[in-house]
Amino acid sequence: MIAALAVKTSGYQLLKLRVLDVIPITKDAAHIYVGMACLLLALLVFRAPLRSYWALVPGLAAALAMEVFDLRDDRASLGHFRWSASLKDVVNTNLLPFVLVTLVRLGLIRR
Repeated sequence: MIAALAVKTSGYQLLKLRVLDVIPITKDAAHIYVGMACLLLALLVFRAPLRSYWALVPGLAAALAMEVFDLRDDRASLGHFRWSASLKDVVNTNLLPFVLVTLVRLGLIRR
């Protein structure tokens, strides 16, 4: 399947397809996992507290970086940007971490 797409697909898109061939999840689920991994990175590596919205910055940065490549590839392959798909991906990446941090900030989840 990957070889047939290699003619019209960028290296970034091929990498995503290879990862999704190895890990049996959907593209939308992959965004959720990336968002949660970025939150864990912020908590463990950068020592951001879970109640801080700064803990969401790595996930937002990763989502925006991924979407820059997706928009570039959409423009090259389709001739236009798919803004709604990109917005959906950014929301999928960041919604669960945002809800978790907000619940902690509101005191609805305690340590």
